[in-house]
Parts: sequence; structure tokens; C-alpha cells
Amino acid sequence: MADNVVRLKPTRPCPICGKPSSQQHHPFCSGRCADIDLNRWLSGAYVIPAGPAETDAETDPDDDEV
Repeated sequence: MADNVVRLKPTRPCPICGKPSSQQHHPFCSGRCADIDLNRWLSGAYVIPAGPAETDAETDPDDDEV
């Protein structure tokens, strides 16, 4: 009966530990690695770097010419 199982997602390495991923916890290998990833998101460990924000005065110089 296990021969009739259709794999919907390819097996890839777990992004946390590198073990093969499981279908139940895809893309992770286990619930533990999924929880580790969630904790990293919630604690702010995953951050997209950004430059300083521009102010309105810097972006629209025509307002000062009145």
C-alpha cells in the first residue's frame, strides 16, 4: 500500500539541521525544527537589512520654492 503514495513535495534538506525533510513538516524534517524556525521569526533573528528612511523634505524639494 505504501507504493501508492503520491509525493506532492520534493524531499529537500531541512533549512535548520540539513536532514531530509518530511512530508508532514515540509520543508522541515520535524516539528522541532519548525518550532526553531518559528522562534527565530518571532524573536527578530530574521531581519531584512534596510537603509535609513527618507523624509518628505528630501524626496520633494519643490515644496520649499513658494
